[in-house]
Amino acid sequence: MAKTSANETPLMQQYARIKAQYPDAILLFRVGDFYETFSSDAITASKVLGITLTKRNNGGQDTELAGFPHHSLDNYLPKLVRAGFRVAICDQLEDPKLTKTIV
Repeated sequence: MAKTSANETPLMQQYARIKAQYPDAILLFRVGDFYETFSSDAITASKVLGITLTKRNNGGQDTELAGFPHHSLDNYLPKLVRAGFRVAICDQLEDPKLTKTIV
């Protein structure tokens, strides 16, 4: 997942760059009001957390996706850690309403 492609959406390019820094951790990636996981992280998170695994279009190919509301972090994060996973959290530092670019 570390490689970026010109066909990937800007969000997924940003995700891939950050995931490459933490390849051995499940990356919880804040997108609006949700923490999202993608690809193999999404498959793992959906099984461990009992959340729905779905797919999103990523520049012409489907990518696995599983997420939960950001206000549920205190519920889901301990479950991942207790299951033996390292977790990296990528939060939004800007208000998306105040920018026209990716947050």
